[in-house]
Amino acid sequence: MKNKANTNKQADSIMSEPTKTWPIIITALILIVLGLIAFKSNDSILQQIQKDGELRIITRNSSTSYYENLDGKAGFEYDLASAFAKHLGVELKILIADNFDDILPMMNGGQGHIAAAGLHLTEQMLAVAKPGPGYQNIHQQIIYKRITGVKRIRKPEDLIGKKIIVASNSAHIDALEALKRSYPDISWNIDINIDNDQLLNLVDTGEYDAAVINSNEFQHYRRLFTQLRIAFNLGEETSLNWAFPLGEDNSLLSEAELFFENYKKEGLLTQLIERHYGHTDKYSSVEMTVFLRHVNNRLQLFKSTFQKAGELYDLDWRLLAAIAYQESHWETDATSPTGVRGIMMLTLRTAAELNVANRLDSTESILGGARYFNKMLDKIPADIQEPDRTWMALASYNVGYGHLEDARKITEKTKGNPDTWIDVRERLPLLSQKKWYTQTRHGYARGREPVKYVQNIREYYDTLQWLDDRETSEEETEVSNIRNKKVDVVIPKIL
Repeated sequence: MKNKANTNKQADSIMSEPTKTWPIIITALILIVLGLIAFKSNDSILQQIQKDGELRIITRNSSTSYYENLDGKAGFEYDLASAFAKHLGVELKILIADNFDDILPMMNGGQGHIAAAGLHLTEQMLAVAKPGPGYQNIHQQIIYKRITGVKRIRKPEDLIGKKIIVASNSAHIDALEALKRSYPDISWNIDINIDNDQLLNLVDTGEYDAAVINSNEFQHYRRLFTQLRIAFNLGEETSLNWAFPLGEDNSLLSEAELFFENYKKEGLLTQLIERHYGHTDKYSSVEMTVFLRHVNNRLQLFKSTFQKAGELYDLDWRLLAAIAYQESHWETDATSPTGVRGIMMLTLRTAAELNVANRLDSTESILGGARYFNKMLDKIPADIQEPDRTWMALASYNVGYGHLEDARKITEKTKGNPDTWIDVRERLPLLSQKKWYTQTRHGYARGREPVKYVQNIREYYDTLQWLDDRETSEEETEVSNIRNKKVDVVIPKIL
């Protein structure tokens, strides 16, 4: 009995040891956690980002900020933020605000480190955020539709009595309120969920008489709304900036300032702006109106052939279609005074090299043109980055690879960058000047033609991408509705 009692006592003693040590273990864990928190809290925002390996950007869905197309993620703000993330040596994470008014609250709520959404920071915004360096100058503009027989909107008083629509953007509303102080009868409607596409469409369809939009955004969309015009600018020119959270920690802001300083100094910001907006500098509403009409009544005949050629040569069929439109306006029997013929306007010599027996046969011509463009693309040095590589291949398609190389050598000789289209584009016209073409291997060339050629194709290509992406989005929505309602319908095609 005594032995049993001793055994029980030993067991109780053994069982009690963990119970006694639990408070010590818990206290130790708490101290460790608190220590880790204290240690982490001593890190700057920049250090935390680099340790986590992730930069979080708050932005919005728009053609000038961020969007996803068939080729992946895109947009001016996305490209700029990607360059900054690369500068930091971290991954980029994109967070999308449901509407404009949510952008700064999301950032200040800790969801993102920076707001990068084409922001014109007003005094109201600066009360809750710090501005980063300015990177693009813009105007706020009044946009209206030109209608025959209807008085045009040219000055502020013309807005009196007009229906004006504006997105929930403090900068635009502030500008209108400033205008209202001088013209109190002006009024407007605010929509918090509208995007620029919808905004301009409301004016284009006549539901509203005018809208307010940033100049860079209208520059992007005007090729799709060919009847819309700029009435006048609201206020002075201003800059777009990233926004940073308020607080004493300026480590990330300081690094961004350093990044922008170097990015501008190296000419990379200028190149980025050119890539997104350079081809819209000399927009013609008449040309684009004709192009959109031909999209509806001609492209249908050749779309499947362009797609087939794109698959064969790993090219975007929309780029091939843009090339063909620039060459022939999608006419199979097109002929130039110099003897080039067909939808891709091949010379007799080029057609023979490509084994194209009949240049007037649309299938032969398109496949031959795709093969020839692919040949030009393969000649461009591999270290030239996209999309510059494609623009240079297009210039070669038009003026010849030899002349492009001459222009690249002139670019290098004149302290430009021969691997960027923006610099080569400036030197190509020199090929028609005796001072310069006498120093080249291939001599004289009408160097302005490939510049205009590439500019036009970029415009057509962007438009086809936009239309195709919109069609895909509408089809996906329609299919979703069909599945939900279990109804069989035929989905119309845009392209």
